[in-house]
Amino acid sequence: MAQNHTPRPTNLKTWATKDDYVPVLGEERMTQHCQHCALVSSSSHVLGTKAGEQIDATDCVIRMNDAPTTGYEADVGKRTTLRVVGHSSVYRLVRRPDEFMVGGIDDQPIIVFWGPPSKITEDSQGTMYGSIQKICSTYKRALCFTLAPEKMYRFDKLFEWETGRDRFKSNSWLTTGWFTMVIAIEICDNIKVYGMVPPSYCGNQTRSKMLYHYYKPRGSDECVKFLQSQNIQRGNYHRFITEKQVFARWAQHYNITFAHPEW
Repeated sequence: MAQNHTPRPTNLKTWATKDDYVPVLGEERMTQHCQHCALVSSSSHVLGTKAGEQIDATDCVIRMNDAPTTGYEADVGKRTTLRVVGHSSVYRLVRRPDEFMVGGIDDQPIIVFWGPPSKITEDSQGTMYGSIQKICSTYKRALCFTLAPEKMYRFDKLFEWETGRDRFKSNSWLTTGWFTMVIAIEICDNIKVYGMVPPSYCGNQTRSKMLYHYYKPRGSDECVKFLQSQNIQRGNYHRFITEKQVFARWAQHYNITFAHPEW
């Protein structure tokens, strides 16, 4: 975060518009509202928590990208109300759609796809939007949306307002966690986040090695990835720690709590 930066006030409860979410099929509107939400991170901090029953008992359960539930139900639950999917994860959903395009017995799962408009809009020239359409037409029970180009632009500006950094000039890529947290704030009255570490966590020299993704046992160490991405200036990288500094500030305004670890 830029030094001596004063965040620009943005009320995330009111900044959404009816045109922010573009239906992939049909003319459905994004009208989801939940009193209590469980936002389940993809970090290995969720493993061994036995939080699955508590997560599934929440009004709405929010997940990210291709994080699975099968085989991990005791720790992450099995219900999915909303899944936020970045463009880089679309093809993984295509390969294993049965794992991701499901909700609970009473849920009509919502899938929100985000990414560059050149990739995820109906006017895009590549194959990604066709894959999104195929997924959503095969699993008609799910409601599928893409983020409108104007909404994507506003996400970039929000990052600048909150951090003092122009996303493009600072070579910063927003994470799916950034999009998911904002969408959760829009639709949830209360949010409990599972498995997300505080911004200071990776500065603790006595911390244990934790996997970046709970479902990839041979994956990278979470803090190594966070610290490398935070400090690299060339190329485009996620600013995980900067984003979590913003989340910590938002938690004071939007009824957000954190569990496993608690902060």
